[in-house]
Amino acid sequence: MKKKTIKYYVCILSFLMTMMSCNDADFLAEKPDTFYTIENAFTTSEQVDQVLVACYSHIRVMYCMLEEGKTAFAFRGGNGTDMFDVATIRRSNRFNDYSILNATDEVFYTNYSHWYQLISKANLALYAAELPQIVWGSEADKAYAIAQARFFRAFCYRNLGELFGGVPIVTEITTTPRYDFARSSRMETYQFAIDEMEAILNDLPETQAIGGRLVRGAALHNLCQLYIDKGVTLEEEGNLADAKNAYGRAITYGNDVIDGSIYNLMTERFGSRMNENPEFYYTSDATEQDPAHSYSSAGVNIEGNVYWDLFQEGNQNYQDGNKEAIWVAQIDYTAYKTEDGNSKLQYSRVFGPVYRDPMSAHLGGMLEDVGGRGIVQVTPTMYTRDIIYQGKWGDDMRNSDAVFRRTLVGNTPSSPYYGKPVPWSVIYRDGESSDAIDAAKTQCFPISCKIATDKYTGLNDGENRSNLFRDEYLIRLPETILLRAEAKMRAGDNAGAANDLNLLRKRAKCAYLVQASDVNVDLILDERARELVYEECRWNTLLRMGGTVATDRIKKYAYWDDPRTTLTKQFNLWPIPQVVIDTNKDIVMEQNPGWN
Repeated sequence: MKKKTIKYYVCILSFLMTMMSCNDADFLAEKPDTFYTIENAFTTSEQVDQVLVACYSHIRVMYCMLEEGKTAFAFRGGNGTDMFDVATIRRSNRFNDYSILNATDEVFYTNYSHWYQLISKANLALYAAELPQIVWGSEADKAYAIAQARFFRAFCYRNLGELFGGVPIVTEITTTPRYDFARSSRMETYQFAIDEMEAILNDLPETQAIGGRLVRGAALHNLCQLYIDKGVTLEEEGNLADAKNAYGRAITYGNDVIDGSIYNLMTERFGSRMNENPEFYYTSDATEQDPAHSYSSAGVNIEGNVYWDLFQEGNQNYQDGNKEAIWVAQIDYTAYKTEDGNSKLQYSRVFGPVYRDPMSAHLGGMLEDVGGRGIVQVTPTMYTRDIIYQGKWGDDMRNSDAVFRRTLVGNTPSSPYYGKPVPWSVIYRDGESSDAIDAAKTQCFPISCKIATDKYTGLNDGENRSNLFRDEYLIRLPETILLRAEAKMRAGDNAGAANDLNLLRKRAKCAYLVQASDVNVDLILDERARELVYEECRWNTLLRMGGTVATDRIKKYAYWDDPRTTLTKQFNLWPIPQVVIDTNKDIVMEQNPGWN
């Protein structure tokens, strides 16, 4: 103790002596060799492009589940909607128990923050692009850089408007703390996004040599959706004439993508595995994965199809021949191994089932036959896996074993089903306790080719079956078709809407086509679930529908009873995060209805 005390006083004395010996008044002034500001940090157009690359990276993080957490499970995974709930082992992450869900929940704040972080990057790129010292290769290069930044900003406000309603519109970089952000209306938020998207159409190329970069079709698709959003909002305000005009604009932009551009639905087999069928093995011992233990040897022959081809590695980009790919996030295994640890899709892990727990007597392990190394962070509801395919809807390529595999062969040697298909009545443990049934039904479900594969990349390098290394769709033509169908329905053209839906049903080789008399909001949502499962952001879809669509469907289709017993309010917006309201101290920021 004595030594420490002496050392302490010696240090103090040295400091005081140094201070007393300094007569220069500038002694304490900082004199850095270099001092970067926004104005001098950018010297080349390549540096501006790096900010845009950061925007693309930000989108990839949000949409490709690279931040494994509750926010991603809700925003991207659809947890708490009509399509997805949680397994018994994930009840602490439930997102539809409204006795505990409020404006302080991390999902709302993290999601809200993500969009404004991206807006900040876009605003920085726009500011830097106009600095006088930046030399561009051509005016077209500069225009494209600005168009990308404005797209990202508009894309953020479209999402914010759909999820949170009217939000503060920030168009400039902020260099000092602000506590006075004023909310716009939901209509103003949508209109800002529309104006931005329309302004950049001529500066976005129809095609790009580089995969993942923005093209005109991405903006046209978003305009189709934004005008539907605007129309729904106008209807809720009682302005039916302007709402119909908005739906007309949505149809026009949908036409530009579907009928008047370079995109087409893929109807014939294509790509890296066009001559192959998926093959699985019914053994939990990887050393026995041979023809004698294959599904084919067990009499289960799974035929590949064009829809399965869409989700095989190497097949996602327009540049590779996929004519329905409009905007694709880039995932690259080589980059993942060398420098980009985020270049992966954690889909098998996050979305994958856990047969090994409730079904260990018949279906164990973590190999391809059971969907890989899943931990079931969210589970498809019975609506998603079964109800939408019941009866006349069952004959559908999207419900085939190649795409949504329902046939699983027993892989436990002691099981009476070893080498034989396990009935779903056994998988779901019919006749047992309710706890056993719930565990089985929420952890065991059909396996989508969108979240798992029969050929995992990187196993020889030490990778496991948690991740996929294929590119990921951000916009695929079928979603544009579904948007145009919705716009036609809302404009009163049910026959036209049916024709659009049948474009997808014919590609899926469905025996039953949609009739004009079938068309309504629920049918549109059902078709979106069939076509876009594990692709769309379902919360955006439900909330932008307006009215009581979101709450009605959540209460109807949730696996657990939480929303049926606790959801006593109607809402079509998420709450403004409470911390945002509390810190905006100079202006009162109103909370969304129902969330006070």
